[in-house]
Amino acid sequence: MSAPEPARERLIAVELEEEGLPAPTPEVRQEREVAIFDLLESNRFALPREGAPPGPYRLRLGIRERRLVFDVRDETDAPAAQFHLSLSPFRQIIKDYFQICESYFDAVKRLPPSQIEAIDMGRRGIHNEGSRILLERLEGKVETDMDTARRLFTLICVLHFKG
Repeated sequence: MSAPEPARERLIAVELEEEGLPAPTPEVRQEREVAIFDLLESNRFALPREGAPPGPYRLRLGIRERRLVFDVRDETDAPAAQFHLSLSPFRQIIKDYFQICESYFDAVKRLPPSQIEAIDMGRRGIHNEGSRILLERLEGKVETDMDTARRLFTLICVLHFKG
């Protein structure tokens, strides 16, 4: 009996284009590392276009000319697809997310668990909203699920970190 073939509709590598960005804080670095680890452990990522090369895929995520760039490669690193998304739909939600994350990290240092939990619920709600926006923006370009969109949204936020 042979071993089952690994799922092909997935990401096997994720790279952020961070040139020109400020060095992340320890909290932002931790968020990035956890998001990438979790993303590579479990994700669904497929290119629905006819003629698109089969996965698994490598993803380079960056911001160029004020647009979010998804540079998708096959497992040999050959180009598979590239698409650019307007950042406009994400601007306010990312701003709100950073504000509540700042409150959360501050609360962890000085507030009781009940208040931390309330802030964390708000943080998760904003994060879910950003993930839903991402799912909408990816429609027709990438087939994915909410868990994958959540982790990708975290990485999009990392790319917006201003220091």
